[in-house]
Amino acid sequence: MSDMAKFLSERVLKLEESPTFALEQKVDKLDSVLKQAGDFVVRFGIGQPDFNTPDNIKSAAKKAIDENKTKYTASTGIKELKQAIVDKLKRDNSLEYSVENIFVGNGGKQVLDAIMRAFVNPGDFVLVPKPYWVSYTQQVILSEGIPLEVDFNESLKIELNHLRRLISQHTGRIKLLILNSPGNPTGAVYNLEELKEVSRTCLENNIFIISDEVYEKFIFGGARHISAASLGNDIKNITLTVNAASKTYAMTGWRIGYIAADRDIIAQMTKIQDQSTSNPCTPAQWAAVEALNGDQESVETMRREYEKRRNYIYSRLNGIEGISCSLPEGAFYVFPDVSNFYRKNIKNSFDFSNELLEKGHVAVVPGAAFGDDRFIRISYATAVDKIEEGMNRIEKFCSNLG
Repeated sequence: MSDMAKFLSERVLKLEESPTFALEQKVDKLDSVLKQAGDFVVRFGIGQPDFNTPDNIKSAAKKAIDENKTKYTASTGIKELKQAIVDKLKRDNSLEYSVENIFVGNGGKQVLDAIMRAFVNPGDFVLVPKPYWVSYTQQVILSEGIPLEVDFNESLKIELNHLRRLISQHTGRIKLLILNSPGNPTGAVYNLEELKEVSRTCLENNIFIISDEVYEKFIFGGARHISAASLGNDIKNITLTVNAASKTYAMTGWRIGYIAADRDIIAQMTKIQDQSTSNPCTPAQWAAVEALNGDQESVETMRREYEKRRNYIYSRLNGIEGISCSLPEGAFYVFPDVSNFYRKNIKNSFDFSNELLEKGHVAVVPGAAFGDDRFIRISYATAVDKIEEGMNRIEKFCSNLG
Protein backbone atom coordinates (compact mmCIF):
# COMPACT_ATOMS: atom_id res chain seq x y z
CA MET A 1 0.00 0.00 0.00
CA SER A 2 2.93 2.37 0.68
CA ASP A 3 3.89 2.41 -3.02
CA MET A 4 0.29 2.90 -4.10
CA ALA A 5 -0.37 5.67 -1.55
CA LYS A 6 1.57 8.27 -3.56
CA PHE A 7 -0.96 7.89 -6.39
CA LEU A 8 -4.07 8.24 -4.22
CA SER A 9 -5.77 11.42 -3.00
CA GLU A 10 -4.90 12.77 0.44
CA ARG A 11 -8.56 12.97 1.39
CA VAL A 12 -9.20 9.27 0.77
CA LEU A 13 -6.06 8.29 2.66
CA LYS A 14 -7.33 10.29 5.66
CA LEU A 15 -10.62 8.41 5.58
CA GLU A 16 -11.27 5.70 8.17
CA GLU A 17 -12.85 2.33 7.53
CA SER A 18 -16.41 2.07 8.82
CA PRO A 19 -16.08 0.35 12.23
CA THR A 20 -19.55 -1.17 12.00
CA PHE A 21 -18.94 -2.84 8.65
CA ALA A 22 -15.42 -3.88 9.69
CA LEU A 23 -16.91 -5.44 12.82
CA GLU A 24 -19.44 -7.40 10.78
CA GLN A 25 -16.68 -8.93 8.67
CA LYS A 26 -14.81 -10.01 11.80
CA VAL A 27 -17.99 -11.36 13.37
CA ASP A 28 -18.85 -13.35 10.23
CA LYS A 29 -15.52 -15.18 10.42
CA LEU A 30 -15.80 -15.98 14.12
CA ASP A 31 -19.47 -16.96 13.82
CA SER A 32 -18.64 -19.42 11.04
CA VAL A 33 -16.07 -21.13 13.29
CA LEU A 34 -18.35 -21.17 16.34
CA LYS A 35 -21.29 -22.65 14.44
CA GLN A 36 -19.21 -25.69 13.61
CA ALA A 37 -18.96 -26.25 17.38
CA GLY A 38 -22.66 -25.57 17.98
CA ASP A 39 -22.22 -21.99 19.23
CA PHE A 40 -22.77 -18.54 17.68
CA VAL A 41 -22.01 -14.84 18.10
CA VAL A 42 -24.74 -12.63 19.55
CA ARG A 43 -24.77 -9.66 17.20
CA PHE A 44 -25.40 -6.30 18.85
CA GLY A 45 -23.29 -4.44 16.29
CA ILE A 46 -24.91 -3.27 13.09
CA GLY A 47 -27.96 -0.99 13.27
CA GLN A 48 -30.39 -2.85 11.08
CA PRO A 49 -34.03 -3.77 11.81
CA ASP A 50 -34.50 -7.50 12.25
CA PHE A 51 -38.00 -7.20 10.78
CA ASN A 52 -38.69 -7.96 7.12
CA THR A 53 -39.90 -5.29 4.72
CA PRO A 54 -43.74 -5.22 4.96
CA ASP A 55 -45.59 -7.20 2.30
CA ASN A 56 -47.47 -4.23 0.85
CA ILE A 57 -44.16 -2.51 0.11
CA LYS A 58 -42.65 -5.61 -1.49
CA SER A 59 -45.79 -6.04 -3.59
CA ALA A 60 -45.47 -2.46 -4.86
CA ALA A 61 -41.91 -3.16 -6.00
CA LYS A 62 -42.97 -6.39 -7.73
CA LYS A 63 -45.79 -4.54 -9.46
CA ALA A 64 -43.37 -1.86 -10.66
CA ILE A 65 -41.09 -4.51 -12.11
CA ASP A 66 -44.01 -6.29 -13.82
CA GLU A 67 -45.05 -2.95 -15.33
CA ASN A 68 -41.47 -2.44 -16.58
CA LYS A 69 -40.85 0.55 -14.35
CA THR A 70 -37.17 -0.31 -14.36
CA LYS A 71 -35.60 2.46 -16.43
CA TYR A 72 -33.91 5.73 -15.54
CA THR A 73 -35.98 8.35 -13.75
CA ALA A 74 -35.21 11.97 -12.97
CA SER A 75 -31.95 11.85 -11.04
CA THR A 76 -33.57 13.07 -7.82
CA GLY A 77 -36.60 10.81 -7.95
CA ILE A 78 -40.03 10.31 -9.49
CA LYS A 79 -42.66 12.99 -8.91
CA GLU A 80 -44.98 10.45 -7.23
CA LEU A 81 -42.39 9.76 -4.54
CA LYS A 82 -41.61 13.43 -4.06
CA GLN A 83 -45.30 14.14 -3.62
CA ALA A 84 -45.59 11.29 -1.11
CA ILE A 85 -42.70 12.86 0.84
CA VAL A 86 -44.37 16.29 0.72
CA ASP A 87 -47.57 14.74 2.07
CA LYS A 88 -45.69 12.84 4.77
CA LEU A 89 -43.85 15.93 5.97
CA LYS A 90 -47.11 17.86 6.25
CA ARG A 91 -48.95 14.99 7.94
CA ASP A 92 -46.26 13.90 10.39
CA ASN A 93 -44.01 16.92 10.87
CA SER A 94 -46.23 19.99 10.24
CA LEU A 95 -43.88 21.05 7.43
CA GLU A 96 -45.08 22.70 4.21
CA TYR A 97 -42.96 21.97 1.14
CA SER A 98 -43.48 21.56 -2.60
CA VAL A 99 -41.95 18.86 -4.79
CA GLU A 100 -39.25 21.37 -5.84
CA ASN A 101 -37.98 21.25 -2.27
CA ILE A 102 -37.47 17.47 -2.31
CA PHE A 103 -34.42 15.42 -3.29
CA VAL A 104 -34.43 11.61 -3.23
CA GLY A 105 -31.11 9.83 -2.99
CA ASN A 106 -29.58 6.37 -2.68
CA GLY A 107 -30.16 6.06 1.05
CA GLY A 108 -29.79 8.61 3.83
CA LYS A 109 -26.01 8.24 3.85
CA GLN A 110 -25.67 9.27 0.20
CA VAL A 111 -28.03 12.21 0.76
CA LEU A 112 -25.80 13.40 3.63
CA ASP A 113 -22.72 13.03 1.44
CA ALA A 114 -24.36 15.15 -1.28
CA ILE A 115 -25.09 17.85 1.32
CA MET A 116 -21.44 17.93 2.33
CA ARG A 117 -20.32 18.21 -1.27
CA ALA A 118 -22.78 21.04 -1.89
CA PHE A 119 -21.78 23.09 1.18
CA VAL A 120 -18.21 22.36 2.23
CA ASN A 121 -15.09 23.99 0.79
CA PRO A 122 -11.60 22.86 1.81
CA GLY A 123 -10.97 24.11 5.35
CA ASP A 124 -14.63 24.82 6.21
CA PHE A 125 -15.82 23.67 9.62
CA VAL A 126 -18.80 21.45 10.38
CA LEU A 127 -20.11 21.08 13.93
CA VAL A 128 -20.51 17.40 14.82
CA PRO A 129 -21.99 16.82 18.29
CA LYS A 130 -20.64 13.82 20.18
CA PRO A 131 -21.47 10.99 20.41
CA TYR A 132 -21.98 10.92 16.64
CA TRP A 133 -22.89 8.41 13.98
CA VAL A 134 -19.60 7.13 12.58
CA SER A 135 -20.03 8.48 9.03
CA TYR A 136 -20.63 12.13 9.94
CA THR A 137 -17.00 13.05 10.58
CA GLN A 138 -15.74 10.96 7.68
CA GLN A 139 -18.09 12.60 5.18
CA VAL A 140 -16.85 16.02 6.31
CA ILE A 141 -13.27 14.87 5.79
CA LEU A 142 -14.11 13.40 2.37
CA SER A 143 -15.33 16.86 1.32
CA GLU A 144 -12.04 18.31 2.69
CA GLY A 145 -13.82 20.01 5.58
CA ILE A 146 -12.86 19.94 9.24
CA PRO A 147 -15.21 18.31 11.78
CA LEU A 148 -15.53 20.24 15.04
CA GLU A 149 -16.61 17.84 17.76
CA VAL A 150 -19.09 19.31 20.25
CA ASP A 151 -19.13 17.98 23.82
CA PHE A 152 -22.27 16.47 25.33
CA ASN A 153 -24.00 16.90 28.68
CA GLU A 154 -25.28 14.32 31.16
CA SER A 155 -28.32 13.76 28.92
CA LEU A 156 -25.99 12.81 26.04
CA LYS A 157 -27.08 15.92 24.12
CA ILE A 158 -25.27 19.05 22.93
CA GLU A 159 -23.45 20.96 25.67
CA LEU A 160 -24.59 24.46 24.73
CA ASN A 161 -21.73 26.36 26.36
CA HIS A 162 -19.18 24.31 24.45
CA LEU A 163 -21.15 24.78 21.23
CA ARG A 164 -21.11 28.55 21.68
CA ARG A 165 -17.40 28.59 22.51
CA LEU A 166 -16.59 26.69 19.34
CA ILE A 167 -18.68 29.08 17.28
CA SER A 168 -16.98 32.12 18.79
CA GLN A 169 -13.54 30.59 18.20
CA HIS A 170 -14.30 29.99 14.50
CA THR A 171 -16.50 32.95 13.65
CA GLY A 172 -17.67 32.95 10.06
CA ARG A 173 -15.95 29.69 9.16
CA ILE A 174 -18.60 27.19 10.26
CA LYS A 175 -21.02 26.07 7.55
CA LEU A 176 -23.14 23.36 9.14
CA LEU A 177 -24.27 21.72 12.36
CA ILE A 178 -25.47 18.11 12.34
CA LEU A 179 -28.43 17.46 14.63
CA ASN A 180 -29.47 13.82 15.02
CA SER A 181 -32.69 13.19 16.97
CA PRO A 182 -33.51 10.47 17.89
CA GLY A 183 -29.80 9.86 18.08
CA ASN A 184 -27.43 7.15 16.99
CA PRO A 185 -25.67 5.84 19.11
CA THR A 186 -27.44 7.21 22.21
CA GLY A 187 -31.18 7.05 21.52
CA ALA A 188 -31.40 10.61 22.90
CA VAL A 189 -34.38 12.73 21.77
CA TYR A 190 -34.24 16.53 21.84
CA ASN A 191 -37.23 18.24 23.46
CA LEU A 192 -38.77 21.51 22.29
CA GLU A 193 -36.68 23.82 24.47
CA GLU A 194 -33.43 22.06 23.58
CA LEU A 195 -34.24 22.30 19.88
CA LYS A 196 -35.04 25.99 20.23
CA GLU A 197 -31.74 26.72 21.96
CA VAL A 198 -29.67 24.90 19.34
CA SER A 199 -31.65 26.31 16.42
CA ARG A 200 -31.50 29.91 17.65
CA THR A 201 -27.76 29.62 18.17
CA CYS A 202 -27.35 28.45 14.57
CA LEU A 203 -29.70 31.15 13.24
CA GLU A 204 -27.81 33.89 15.05
CA ASN A 205 -24.52 32.67 13.58
CA ASN A 206 -25.59 31.87 9.99
CA ILE A 207 -25.04 28.15 10.39
CA PHE A 208 -27.21 25.69 8.48
CA ILE A 209 -28.70 22.73 10.37
CA ILE A 210 -28.70 19.18 9.01
CA SER A 211 -31.59 17.59 10.91
CA ASP A 212 -31.12 13.83 10.61
CA GLU A 213 -34.48 12.31 11.55
CA VAL A 214 -34.18 8.75 10.27
CA TYR A 215 -35.29 7.24 13.60
CA GLU A 216 -38.23 9.59 14.12
CA LYS A 217 -40.87 6.84 14.28
CA PHE A 218 -39.15 4.94 17.09
CA ILE A 219 -39.95 7.06 20.14
CA PHE A 220 -40.67 5.67 23.61
CA GLY A 221 -42.33 6.68 26.84
CA GLY A 222 -43.36 10.31 27.08
CA ALA A 223 -40.88 11.58 24.49
CA ARG A 224 -42.04 13.00 21.16
CA HIS A 225 -40.28 13.79 17.95
CA ILE A 226 -40.13 17.42 16.82
CA SER A 227 -38.64 18.48 13.48
CA ALA A 228 -36.32 21.44 13.86
CA ALA A 229 -37.72 22.98 10.68
CA SER A 230 -41.15 23.22 12.33
CA LEU A 231 -39.94 25.88 14.79
CA GLY A 232 -40.68 28.78 12.42
CA ASN A 233 -39.90 29.99 8.90
CA ASP A 234 -36.58 31.54 9.91
CA ILE A 235 -35.39 28.18 11.28
CA LYS A 236 -36.94 26.28 8.38
CA ASN A 237 -34.92 28.38 5.92
CA ILE A 238 -31.62 27.19 7.45
CA THR A 239 -32.67 23.57 8.07
CA LEU A 240 -32.10 20.58 5.82
CA THR A 241 -34.46 17.82 6.97
CA VAL A 242 -33.04 14.37 6.17
CA ASN A 243 -34.94 11.11 6.44
CA ALA A 244 -35.04 7.65 4.86
CA ALA A 245 -37.17 4.57 4.36
CA SER A 246 -34.40 2.33 5.72
CA LYS A 247 -35.19 2.16 9.44
CA THR A 248 -38.87 3.11 9.51
CA TYR A 249 -39.94 0.47 7.01
CA ALA A 250 -37.16 -2.11 7.44
CA MET A 251 -35.86 -1.19 3.98
CA THR A 252 -32.12 -0.84 4.63
CA GLY A 253 -31.11 -2.61 1.42
CA TRP A 254 -33.56 -0.73 -0.79
CA ARG A 255 -31.48 2.49 -0.46
CA ILE A 256 -34.05 5.27 -0.41
CA GLY A 257 -33.28 8.46 1.50
CA TYR A 258 -34.48 12.01 1.04
CA ILE A 259 -34.09 15.64 2.04
CA ALA A 260 -36.42 18.63 2.21
CA ALA A 261 -34.73 22.02 1.93
CA ASP A 262 -34.66 25.38 0.18
CA ARG A 263 -35.06 24.83 -3.58
CA ASP A 264 -31.76 26.60 -4.32
CA ILE A 265 -29.97 24.01 -2.19
CA ILE A 266 -31.87 21.21 -3.90
CA ALA A 267 -30.83 22.59 -7.30
CA GLN A 268 -27.14 22.39 -6.39
CA MET A 269 -27.47 18.91 -4.90
CA THR A 270 -29.24 17.82 -8.07
CA LYS A 271 -26.15 18.69 -10.13
CA ILE A 272 -24.10 16.46 -7.85
CA GLN A 273 -26.48 13.55 -8.27
CA ASP A 274 -26.69 14.10 -12.03
CA GLN A 275 -22.94 13.58 -12.25
CA SER A 276 -22.51 10.82 -9.68
CA THR A 277 -25.15 8.20 -8.93
CA SER A 278 -28.02 9.22 -11.23
CA ASN A 279 -31.41 8.18 -9.87
CA PRO A 280 -32.12 5.85 -6.95
CA CYS A 281 -33.26 2.33 -7.87
CA THR A 282 -36.52 2.75 -9.80
CA PRO A 283 -38.54 -0.18 -8.34
CA ALA A 284 -37.36 0.85 -4.87
CA GLN A 285 -38.77 4.33 -5.46
CA TRP A 286 -42.20 2.86 -6.24
CA ALA A 287 -41.91 0.70 -3.13
CA ALA A 288 -41.17 3.84 -1.10
CA VAL A 289 -44.31 5.51 -2.47
CA GLU A 290 -46.34 2.66 -1.00
CA ALA A 291 -44.32 2.78 2.23
CA LEU A 292 -45.19 6.44 2.79
CA ASN A 293 -48.76 6.37 1.49
CA GLY A 294 -49.82 2.90 2.64
CA ASP A 295 -50.86 1.37 5.94
CA GLN A 296 -48.54 2.32 8.81
CA GLU A 297 -49.44 -0.43 11.29
CA SER A 298 -46.15 -2.26 10.62
CA VAL A 299 -44.26 0.79 11.88
CA GLU A 300 -46.18 0.84 15.15
CA THR A 301 -45.66 -2.92 15.53
CA MET A 302 -41.90 -2.41 15.28
CA ARG A 303 -41.99 0.57 17.64
CA ARG A 304 -43.82 -1.37 20.34
CA GLU A 305 -41.40 -4.27 20.04
CA TYR A 306 -38.35 -2.00 20.21
CA GLU A 307 -39.74 -0.36 23.34
CA LYS A 308 -40.11 -3.75 25.06
CA ARG A 309 -36.54 -4.63 24.12
CA ARG A 310 -35.28 -1.26 25.29
CA ASN A 311 -36.89 -1.69 28.69
CA TYR A 312 -35.42 -5.17 29.11
CA ILE A 313 -31.88 -4.38 28.00
CA TYR A 314 -31.77 -1.14 30.00
CA SER A 315 -32.81 -3.00 33.14
CA ARG A 316 -30.25 -5.74 32.59
CA LEU A 317 -27.39 -3.35 31.87
CA ASN A 318 -27.99 -1.26 34.96
CA GLY A 319 -28.11 -4.45 37.00
CA ILE A 320 -24.48 -5.20 36.11
CA GLU A 321 -22.05 -3.79 38.67
CA GLY A 322 -19.62 -1.43 36.97
CA ILE A 323 -21.90 -0.45 34.07
CA SER A 324 -23.99 2.72 33.94
CA CYS A 325 -26.50 3.45 31.20
CA SER A 326 -28.96 6.23 30.35
CA LEU A 327 -32.48 5.28 29.30
CA PRO A 328 -32.81 5.83 25.52
CA GLU A 329 -35.92 7.72 24.42
CA GLY A 330 -35.75 6.63 20.79
CA ALA A 331 -33.99 4.67 18.00
CA PHE A 332 -32.87 1.12 18.86
CA TYR A 333 -29.54 1.59 20.64
CA VAL A 334 -28.21 1.82 24.17
CA PHE A 335 -24.88 3.47 24.93
CA PRO A 336 -23.57 2.14 28.26
CA ASP A 337 -20.45 3.42 30.01
CA VAL A 338 -18.08 0.48 30.56
CA SER A 339 -14.96 2.47 31.52
CA ASN A 340 -14.98 1.02 35.05
CA PHE A 341 -13.60 -2.16 33.50
CA TYR A 342 -10.58 -0.47 31.91
CA ARG A 343 -7.37 -1.73 33.44
CA LYS A 344 -4.05 -3.31 32.47
CA ASN A 345 -5.24 -5.57 29.63
CA ILE A 346 -8.34 -3.53 28.70
CA LYS A 347 -7.34 0.07 28.15
CA ASN A 348 -10.20 1.38 26.01
CA SER A 349 -13.49 0.60 24.29
CA PHE A 350 -11.78 -1.22 21.42
CA ASP A 351 -10.03 -3.57 23.87
CA PHE A 352 -13.26 -4.13 25.79
CA SER A 353 -15.21 -4.88 22.60
CA ASN A 354 -12.53 -7.22 21.26
CA GLU A 355 -12.33 -9.15 24.54
CA LEU A 356 -16.11 -9.38 24.72
CA LEU A 357 -16.23 -10.74 21.18
CA GLU A 358 -13.39 -13.23 21.58
CA LYS A 359 -14.23 -14.48 25.09
CA GLY A 360 -17.92 -13.71 25.48
CA HIS A 361 -18.92 -14.14 21.81
CA VAL A 362 -20.93 -10.91 21.82
CA ALA A 363 -20.43 -8.25 19.15
CA VAL A 364 -20.76 -4.57 20.14
CA VAL A 365 -19.31 -1.39 18.64
CA PRO A 366 -16.59 0.52 20.54
CA GLY A 367 -17.68 3.96 21.74
CA ALA A 368 -14.46 5.50 20.42
CA ALA A 369 -15.92 5.10 16.92
CA PHE A 370 -18.67 7.52 17.97
CA GLY A 371 -16.37 10.02 19.65
CA ASP A 372 -16.20 8.82 23.27
CA ASP A 373 -13.99 5.97 24.43
CA ARG A 374 -15.83 5.32 27.71
CA PHE A 375 -18.81 3.72 26.03
CA ILE A 376 -19.93 0.88 23.79
CA ARG A 377 -22.96 0.83 21.50
CA ILE A 378 -25.44 -2.01 21.66
CA SER A 379 -28.12 -2.37 19.00
CA TYR A 380 -31.26 -4.12 20.23
CA ALA A 381 -32.64 -4.55 16.71
CA THR A 382 -32.54 -8.29 17.20
CA ALA A 383 -34.83 -10.99 18.57
CA VAL A 384 -35.67 -11.08 22.30
CA ASP A 385 -34.11 -14.51 22.85
CA LYS A 386 -30.86 -13.24 21.32
CA ILE A 387 -30.98 -10.16 23.56
CA GLU A 388 -31.49 -12.30 26.65
CA GLU A 389 -28.63 -14.61 25.69
CA GLY A 390 -26.38 -11.65 24.87
CA MET A 391 -27.09 -9.96 28.20
CA ASN A 392 -26.36 -13.21 30.05
CA ARG A 393 -23.00 -13.38 28.27
CA ILE A 394 -22.18 -9.72 28.95
CA GLU A 395 -23.07 -10.14 32.62
CA LYS A 396 -20.82 -13.19 32.90
CA PHE A 397 -18.00 -11.46 31.01
CA CYS A 398 -18.12 -8.40 33.30
CA SER A 399 -18.31 -10.59 36.40
CA ASN A 400 -15.16 -12.41 35.32
CA LEU A 401 -13.42 -9.08 34.85
CA GLY A 402 -14.31 -8.24 38.44
